[in-house]
Amino acid sequence: MREFIGGVGLLGRGFAQWRRRPALMALGLVPAAIVGLLFLGGLVALSASLPTLTEAMTPFADGWPGVWATVFRVAVGTALLGAALVLVAVSFTALTLLVGDPFYERIWRAVEKDAGTSQFDAAYGFWRSVADALSLIVRGVGIALAAALMGLIPVVGGVASTLFAVLFTGWLIADELSSRAFTARGLDRRARKELLRRGHGRVLGFGVATQLCFLVPLGAVATMPAAVAGATLLARSLLEPVPPAPQARA
Repeated sequence: MREFIGGVGLLGRGFAQWRRRPALMALGLVPAAIVGLLFLGGLVALSASLPTLTEAMTPFADGWPGVWATVFRVAVGTALLGAALVLVAVSFTALTLLVGDPFYERIWRAVEKDAGTSQFDAAYGFWRSVADALSLIVRGVGIALAAALMGLIPVVGGVASTLFAVLFTGWLIADELSSRAFTARGLDRRARKELLRRGHGRVLGFGVATQLCFLVPLGAVATMPAAVAGATLLARSLLEPVPPAPQARA
């Protein structure tokens, strides 16, 4: 739990960059706002058509008693909306980082410079950004499908689906946001996964907090620059050597 809270705190330190570099952080709002408006329009359209879409997907429930048909279709609609929110979270992250890479590169490099690091072993590169964005979206689709199916489980499906989606989507978001700082140090995907696994509590804390901020109206736009800064600090914290365990006294 302590590590989880520490991950949440790293996002808070990302927001603190607004006080240090307001003009630079404001640049990060531009690509987030552009992509965010597109996804907001899609969510509004989905919400408006959800009842019709749910009925079209469940014609077999037409002959059921009214209350059971309604309960089942509400469960299906909720599962669809939950899956859509998962896809929006990961797709928003992937596309915003891709579209706004020049802006966000300035942000994470400024954070690194403030922390004492200015020279790096490798550049991230546009095509690496494209590959990571596609990978994130594909993994997000898998999580969305799994969450939608879990949402159909009677009684506990809604809670189980929500927890599953929040935790796994948070992990993916933290992975993608921290990839720039890791890649700049010449670390490949395998080494990155090992570092994330070792600090899984911190990674989840940061990722879940970021995702929850994304779900607030206009929260994704306001949070994105801070999330990039916080993810840089997350990567730095995972690269720090683990202190040896204290020796027990004889």
